[in-house]
Amino acid sequence: MGTPAGDKPGRLVCVGLGMMLGAHIGPRARSHIEQSDVVFAAVSDPLVELWLKQMHQEVHSLQPYYAVGKSRRQTYREMVDAMLVEVRAGKQVCGAFYGHPGVFAQVAHDAIAQARREGFLAHMEPGVSAEDCLYADLGIDPGRYGCQHYEASQFMFYRRRIDPAAYLVLWQIGIAGDRSCTRFATGPALRRLLVERLIEDYPAYHEVIVYEAATLPISEPRMERVKLRDLPDAQLHMHSTLVLPPAAMLQPDPDMLARIEAVERADMAATPIIASLPLEEGV
Repeated sequence: MGTPAGDKPGRLVCVGLGMMLGAHIGPRARSHIEQSDVVFAAVSDPLVELWLKQMHQEVHSLQPYYAVGKSRRQTYREMVDAMLVEVRAGKQVCGAFYGHPGVFAQVAHDAIAQARREGFLAHMEPGVSAEDCLYADLGIDPGRYGCQHYEASQFMFYRRRIDPAAYLVLWQIGIAGDRSCTRFATGPALRRLLVERLIEDYPAYHEVIVYEAATLPISEPRMERVKLRDLPDAQLHMHSTLVLPPAAMLQPDPDMLARIEAVERADMAATPIIASLPLEEGV
């Protein structure tokens, strides 16, 4: 049997910094950063690392684990190992991730799972993600038409059932089609394959949105509208997201609506009618 979680002195917490420098961090995340013995930073912007060092004197960047031609799977394992070494040494460790630490952040999930398996306390604090910013910047309410989310490469590798009456959001569009997990960008040829797949459910002239959240207070989000057929030639980055607005009307389901109505009628028939009686004096 494994060691019960929490029996050992080391601890790991993974927090979210939000997308915009200094603007999205919550008080709990800040407190964990300030009170930990060591902080590991999973951020790509040197400005964010400098900002973190104003809160804690011992901040270690996880970015050097990335390398051209190196599998991201190996990189993620090494990042997890680096944090767990400090946890095993009995330290209070904080992993600080841009955005939300659980959204497109495999390292945080893997590190927490490993720490718990080894009997250490470990948990995650949420943060403002690119998805949250996307809803706000594009004015999308996911409850209005529905919203489907897929990682772009996974969407290409597997058959998914798409509803063109809902929003479709494809993440990491800039590396769509990468099977090696070593590339930081893919080119027009793979994007054309993606467009071919999307045209099965959307018109080639359907207007789509290339989205990138703002990361600095002085910057603006990217919300570039292009025709689906022109996507292969668009300028894309690893953090670019593709949003496809609905291309069809919601289709009512008459059979289900009739069944719901029958249930409502049955509920009404089974509800006892309580007569309104005058109250006695003094009650």
